[in-house]
Amino acid sequence: MTGHAGVVGHPIGHSRSPQLHTAAYAVLGEQLRYEAVDLDEFELTGYIDRLRADESWRGLSVTMPLKSEAAELSDELTPLAAAVGVVNTLVPVGDGKVLGHNTDVAGIVGAVRAAGSLPERPRVAILGGGGTATAAVAALRELGADGIDVWVRSESRAARTTTAAQQLDVPVHLRPWDQAAEHLAGYNVVIATAPPHGCDELAAAFAAVRGRRTRGVLLDAAYDPWPSAIARAWQAAGGAIAPGLDMLIFQAVDQIRLFTGIGLDRELPRRREVVAAMCAAVGRPDLSGEHDSER
Repeated sequence: MTGHAGVVGHPIGHSRSPQLHTAAYAVLGEQLRYEAVDLDEFELTGYIDRLRADESWRGLSVTMPLKSEAAELSDELTPLAAAVGVVNTLVPVGDGKVLGHNTDVAGIVGAVRAAGSLPERPRVAILGGGGTATAAVAALRELGADGIDVWVRSESRAARTTTAAQQLDVPVHLRPWDQAAEHLAGYNVVIATAPPHGCDELAAAFAAVRGRRTRGVLLDAAYDPWPSAIARAWQAAGGAIAPGLDMLIFQAVDQIRLFTGIGLDRELPRRREVVAAMCAAVGRPDLSGEHDSER
């Protein structure tokens, strides 16, 4: 029986996940159909209820604005998903139950490592305090950060990020957004989690800082348009950049493990071939070498 999986969110027409997953399943020889479904907030509950009874359902990728709702709808959460409080992956685990996991963490780790080398204890920052920022906290901890500066427009909207940091036992310091530009160049890693164009004004302010130079890595979780204004400004200052598309590629590896039944405790067969095929499918350079999320 052909299995089926997909990605849900709103808007969903720009999603590259169908290309990534289709390319991966072709390499693995999996009979698994993957499609995009446009769902807005409060539409996910009924959709998941229908999937619970579908024996061919293998899993669901979840994007904005549904990641918090996906966590609430999960019957079980992996420890990582419970810590970060948001879910981007839903998998059936039998008896009509659904497991929630977050693969964005692995995606961020993989994309940052692919972009450049880091010190053992990097100095790190996050731009924005929304749902993606919680995954960024977990990823930066995995990359060796002892503490994280989170630059936000509103401290009250960063409550989820500070809660995740407490769960993960990593210190987080909230910083005022309008002062970020003069400090960014001093970080080894910067993760931009704002929506598309959300960092454009900050990029202009950073570009205007006299003598700005950096050797750090900036990952912009948004991948359309690319390069973003903040990525262009960072690269002009000498830094390495990674698009959200690279994050999407590396997070898909763990989703594919779950959707094919391999599980997270086993290596994905033909992993390098799978990553290379996904990169080719979306026009990215081959990222299947040693700098990946499992290095």
